[in-house]
Parts: sequence; structure tokens; C-alpha cells
Amino acid sequence: MSTPAVAPEKPPIVLTRKTIGLIFAALLAAMFLASLDQTIISTAMPTIVGDLHGVKDQSWLITIYLLAMTIVMPLYGKFGDMWGRKYIFLAAIALFVIGSFGCGAAQSFWWLIAARGFQGLGGGGLMILSQAIIADIIPAKDRGKYMGPIGGLFAISAVIGPILGGFFTQHASWRWCFWINVPLGIIAFFIALFALRLPSHRSDRKIDVWGILFMALATGQLILTTTWGGNKYDWDSTTILLLIAGTVVSGVIFVLIELKSDDPILPMYLFKNWTFVNATLIGLLIGLAMFAGIAYIPTFLQMSTGTDITGSGLLMLPMMGGVMLTSIVSGFLVSKTGKYKIYPLFGTIIAAAAMAWMTTLTSETSTFTIGVMIFCLGFGIGLVMQIIVLVVQNAVAPRLVGTATSTNNFFREIGASLGTSLFGAAFTSRLSDEFQDMFSKLPPGSGKQLSGGSTLTPDVVNSLPDKIHDLVVTAYANALAPSFWYLVPIMGAAFILAFFLRQLTLSGEAGMIARGEAIADPSRAAKPTGGRHGSHEADGPADGELVGAGVGSQTGSSPVIEAEHEHGKHDAGTEPDGGDPHGRHRA
Repeated sequence: MSTPAVAPEKPPIVLTRKTIGLIFAALLAAMFLASLDQTIISTAMPTIVGDLHGVKDQSWLITIYLLAMTIVMPLYGKFGDMWGRKYIFLAAIALFVIGSFGCGAAQSFWWLIAARGFQGLGGGGLMILSQAIIADIIPAKDRGKYMGPIGGLFAISAVIGPILGGFFTQHASWRWCFWINVPLGIIAFFIALFALRLPSHRSDRKIDVWGILFMALATGQLILTTTWGGNKYDWDSTTILLLIAGTVVSGVIFVLIELKSDDPILPMYLFKNWTFVNATLIGLLIGLAMFAGIAYIPTFLQMSTGTDITGSGLLMLPMMGGVMLTSIVSGFLVSKTGKYKIYPLFGTIIAAAAMAWMTTLTSETSTFTIGVMIFCLGFGIGLVMQIIVLVVQNAVAPRLVGTATSTNNFFREIGASLGTSLFGAAFTSRLSDEFQDMFSKLPPGSGKQLSGGSTLTPDVVNSLPDKIHDLVVTAYANALAPSFWYLVPIMGAAFILAFFLRQLTLSGEAGMIARGEAIADPSRAAKPTGGRHGSHEADGPADGELVGAGVGSQTGSSPVIEAEHEHGKHDAGTEPDGGDPHGRHRA
């Protein structure tokens, strides 16, 4: 049985406004580093794989990063809870920077792939640990104000990433798409080194090695299945069927190991917390629908408008504007009112309506109309993504914040991988049918330059005679638009889950304060506002009152809240801290 973490003997950290500001700046630098990397190479990829002779294996450039990042997400969350987050965060930045330098220095394609995987090992920790550290230093009731700018940061990086990638490729070298991370990473490292005043502590907990192994096996095989299925291999091929079987078997073994482990990498009792499960499922569905949709919109824009990849990235600006607007506004409103349930409700229904509208896309749809469509999609998505992270963190005990945050992000990445693969399969199948129909309408020999549609690029399409050009764009529109119908019920399911999402009181106490690792700034001591948020009395909370940084606290006996935290009422040994899920301050 594991031993609960003990509050440090040295004087606790005082969370002043200046301290919080410096820490938040360090986190923004690291998150910008990770989010920019995910978009900057999109423009440069054709040049990269051409220079390194890896055209036929170019999917590995994305797959290996996604694979490494997804596998290590739960590890960063768990180890941060065990040992503290500062030095693990610094290690993640260092891994990312070293991997970036290796990518830029690559002299062969497989050298690049190895370095890209190494980079992913660091990238997986930058996002997870940043979100967990925010929960450590900022109370849930104030966290929305900080999560809004984070959503805006992602939107900005999504827009400028392709632009920077195109600039480096055209005016310097594609290698700078990776090397740009080196100076940025070094700056982020030293900001974090001096600004992150976070506790570290020892733990005698035994690392769940077998759980890590089978989680990695299950995750790796699932991502390879979704990446290769319908692309490199047919879905009914032996390779894909073996990968599916391996995923199921490894997943079952992983669950059995976690149920018996003294200190599991992914505690199964978390899934007895309905708010955590509900919010995580919403995150999975959002990942599945959002990433599936936006993955193919730029392709259609390139084909229909004749723009290059950089230009199509600019055409996605309305969507990112919608995400930024609602992420910031909803975050501030949640902090002001303490209410969050309404935003996922409206967000999912707006996103579903936008996707239904996008089924009307045709070759005649104007760029302005497409811009309004994707703005509405971003508007809806922005109301959900950051709020869901807040809900997950608020629903669990402070000592589980890292584990819960990483689990939520883990399932969102799984959803993104599944969604992109399944949507891509539907789109590709329809596109193949559309091309066959199109070729049947052309005079013999007039479509030779199309090569059966397998080598079409925006430049080729733009150079076609008007009649053939219109037929190609129509084929893309006819294949893409109906595919969005597959995503509408997914968003509908997310809306239903959001409807049943419980409105817990947002905690008024930061995670580090609840764990006895820090104290609030005495000069800014909060005045009581009804309940006893963040009570630090030695005798604990009053009867029926739940107090903690992670768990939504509520005054008075509440059957809903008691059921919400049922996972904390197991026999001794089921949970590492003996069944106290509320993270209340101990004398």
C-alpha cells in the first residue's frame, strides 16, 4: 500500500499575484512551443519528404509524434502527482528541444523519424503538465480566466504555424521549422527553471511498470490501426486485423493490471466519478468530431480556390477566431459566475449545427460562406474544450489533478486519431466513387493528366481546363459535404452528455494550498462568500461539507456530491490516500 504524500518541511510557497503571473508566463511559453510544432511542418512536409527521399513513408512524420506523445501523456500526469511537476516539466522541455535539434539536423528520413519520436516524448508532457500546474496554483473558481487565453494561444499557433512553415521553406530551409524550437525552448526552459516555484517530494510508491507496458502496447496498436487502416493496408487485411486484436487483448490486460495494482498509472476508481467520466467522454467525442472535420477542410479550400497550403491556413482563420473568442469569453464568465454547464451545452449544439450546415457545401459555395461556416464551428468548439478540462480538474481530489488531466487529454487524442481515420475513410471512399463517375462523363483521353485522381495537387487542379477543373472541385465537394453527416450525431451525443453534466461548486482553493504545499497571499486573503471554500481548520470541514482544490465544494449535506465522489469511499488500500478524495488540509 502506498504512503500519502507528506507536506514539505521547508516554509510553504506563498502564491502571490507576481508568483502566479511568472509561473503562468512560463507555462504559456511551453504550451506555445508544443502547439506551434503541431502546425508548422504541415506546409514544409512535401519539401521535407522530397529532400530526404521519404515520400512513400511520409505518414510516419505525423504518426510517430502522435504515438510517442499519446503514450507518455498518462505517465507525465501520474509522475507529476507522485514527485512534483517542476523537474519533470523541465525534462519535457529538454527532450522536446533535443528532439527538435535532431529533426533539423537529420540527414536521412529515418533519422528524422527517430528524432521526431524523441520530440514527441517531450511534447506529450508540455501540455499535460502545464494544465496540471495551473490547477496547482489557481483555484477552480478563478481558473477560467486563465484557460481562455490558453485557448487563444492554440488558435494563434494554428494560424501562424503554416505561415511560418511556408516562410522558412521558401526563404531559408525546412530545417528551421524544427530549429526554431531550439531558441524558443531554451528561453522557455530558463523561464521555467527560475519562475516555477513548485514543490518536489519523494515518493515510496512502486511504479506500475506492467501497467505502463500494456498501456503503451494498446495505445500504439490503436494508433497504428487508425493510421494504416484504409491507407497503407485495407481494413480487412491481416495486418490491420492483428493490430485490432492486439489492441483489444492489450487493453483488457491493462485494465486487469490496473484493478490489482497498489498504485495504478490510471486508477480505475476514477471511472466511478460520473463527472470525470462524463467530461472525459465529451472530450473524446469533441476530439473525434473536431479533428476529423478540420483535417479535410483545408484540402477542399486548396482545391476549390487554388490557394497553396499557406493560403489555405489563412482561410482557416475564421475558425480559429471563433475558438479564440469563445474560449476567452466563456473562461471569464465561468470565473465570474461559477457556472460552467451552459457552455458545453451551447457549444456542442452550435458545433453540431455548423457541421450540419457544412453538408450543404458545393463547388459554388463562396469563400465567405465557408468562412462563416467554420467560424460557427470554432465558436462552438471554443465553448467546450477548455471548460471540459476545468470540469475534470474540479471533480477530483487535488492529489489526482495530474492523473485526471492527462487521462482526459489521452482520450481526446485517441478520439482525434479515430475520428481522422474514420472520417478520412468515408471521404476517400466517396471521392473515389465521384472520380469514377466524373471520368465516365469525360471524352476518352481528356483526363490523362488526372492520373486517376491519385496525384492531384492544387497546382494541377488550378491548371486544368475550366470544364475539368469544375468537375474535380465538384467531386471534392460532393465527397466532403455528405461526410459531415457522420459527425453530426457524434456532436449530438456530446450534447446529451453535456445535458447530464453536473454543476458542481467550483473550489476556491488552489491545489498546492489544499495539499499544504503553499499558502495564499496574506495581503489578498479572500473574504468568505457563503460556504467554506478552502477551509484550513485542523479539524477538517463541517459535517456534510466537502473541501478541496480539485473537488467542487458545497456547503451542507448533498447526496449528489456524495455520489459524485463515491470513489473516495472504498476500503483502505483501494486509493493511495486511504479513501480521502477531497484533498482537505491536514493538521
